[in-house]
Amino acid sequence: MSATNPEQSLAALLESVRALSERIEHLEAEVAQQRQQTPAVSDEVAIAISAAVAAFLGHRAKVKQMHYRTGEAWAQQGRVVVQGRHNIHGSR
Repeated sequence: MSATNPEQSLAALLESVRALSERIEHLEAEVAQQRQQTPAVSDEVAIAISAAVAAFLGHRAKVKQMHYRTGEAWAQQGRVVVQGRHNIHGSR
């Protein structure tokens, strides 16, 4: 068995880490560039595609997660309806 010098082993490990770090930086830059080139798919489009695929395959949808919203939008819409019914221009 040949004994290896600890300094040589450490130097080899450091060189390997440096090479891997450079490779990771290169790959991350590539991924970032590809993400900028491809347009993002909106949530509505993703939902529409998912629904079309599910309908084509005959699967029924299952609710996995639900987010509750505050009632502010409903309250505002209710006020709009009520105030819209008021006759602003009365007869003279």
